[in-house]
Amino acid sequence: MTEEHSLLTGSVPKKLAAFAFPLLLANILQSFYNVVDMLVVGQIVGDTGLAAIGNASKLCYIINSICIGMTMGGAVLIAQYKGADDKKGQTESFQMLTLLSLVSSLLVTIVSLATYQPLFKMLNVPADAYQDACDYMKIICCGTVFVFGYNAVCSVLKGFGDSKSSLYFVGIATVINIVLDIILVGPLGMGTAGAAYATITAQGISFVISLFYLKRHKIFFSMENRGKFTLQWDKLAAIVKVGLPTAIQMVVVNTAYLLVAGMLNQFGTAVSAASNVGLQINTFAGMPCWAIGQAVTAMVGQCMGAGQIERARKVVKISLVMNVAVTLVVVIGVQFFAEPLILLFGSTTPEVVNDGVYYLRVCCSINSLIYAVMYTLDSFAIGVGAANVAMINALLDAVIVRLPVSWLLAFVLNMGFSGIYYGQALSPVLPAIVGLLYFTSRKWGHKTLIQSSHKGESL
Repeated sequence: MTEEHSLLTGSVPKKLAAFAFPLLLANILQSFYNVVDMLVVGQIVGDTGLAAIGNASKLCYIINSICIGMTMGGAVLIAQYKGADDKKGQTESFQMLTLLSLVSSLLVTIVSLATYQPLFKMLNVPADAYQDACDYMKIICCGTVFVFGYNAVCSVLKGFGDSKSSLYFVGIATVINIVLDIILVGPLGMGTAGAAYATITAQGISFVISLFYLKRHKIFFSMENRGKFTLQWDKLAAIVKVGLPTAIQMVVVNTAYLLVAGMLNQFGTAVSAASNVGLQINTFAGMPCWAIGQAVTAMVGQCMGAGQIERARKVVKISLVMNVAVTLVVVIGVQFFAEPLILLFGSTTPEVVNDGVYYLRVCCSINSLIYAVMYTLDSFAIGVGAANVAMINALLDAVIVRLPVSWLLAFVLNMGFSGIYYGQALSPVLPAIVGLLYFTSRKWGHKTLIQSSHKGESL
């Protein structure tokens, strides 16, 4: 195992910070990647194009959730084999992830092509934006294989201990997407379809480049069983064991946000606009937390594969402190600059600005610190291989707290949209408690996805 990509030695805080920082930059780039589509189409096509992509993006988030969730299973499995210094296991895991990604992308393509039109009708997409939304979504659906491949390579590189290369590939995709957006939507006049082609082409090119990178650096392509392909049912099962619950977790969360947006829309345009802007700011505010969580998954995965249970425990404890501290700094910044941040999004309507500031006061406050605890512990559970814990927490967050409490406070107790904000703020409390109980238990110390005779012992 190369020392450069080993997360098993050295200072835990330094390893966490060094691994998480490129992930943070990648998350920021990924957000700009999505924003560019909206900006270019909004400027050139106008409001109908903006509405079309805005509605289509809600379904795209669900597709991306499935892709990222399923490929996460391969990342965790490879991280554990990396920790065990089992090169054959790493290669076979990559092969099985490739097979699963191909099959999954085919299934997702078929299902999404069959359902996007009924879903758009259910979402009440405006009539003048409906056809543009359909054109955009059809192209995205047909390019799902590239989305799966792109996420698969980035995920396994993280599991391998390499977060910098993922940043480079996201950067490549972002630059290509921006250039193609401007050309296809602008001079070539392809409208929203051009934005969709830009997105898929960018991810496809980045995916191909990432494969060449793996081959050039002899990652998964030059190990002891290269050139051989045999169906490894145990590794397929291990990938699905982590990937499926993680995908369900992400789909549940995105669906909950969709339903919450529907509740908020009932309170008028100002509240809807304010909450959307507030959510965008909250999303950027959460990026450091997510980056640290992703680092935790990779580090814990390698520690479990190597049998270093105490180091895994230390990783979680230090990351909890680090994540809460970083989140606290971000929250203080958001609270201090709440109004200027809302104004950055272009709205000068007093009602929208006031409602947006109120959203941040409630939803980007102490609750964010609890969310940091929850996300860190969910990331730990996924790294161990107990993704079902994270899935249960997502259900607790969305189904038990976020949706029913928001509805109860807003419509039964007549708190209005404030009740929905408080329902969202309360949602991470119960999952954080469950995560802490799981971490402090001794069950996970005897849990691993692999059976390896190499460096680490199977626990």
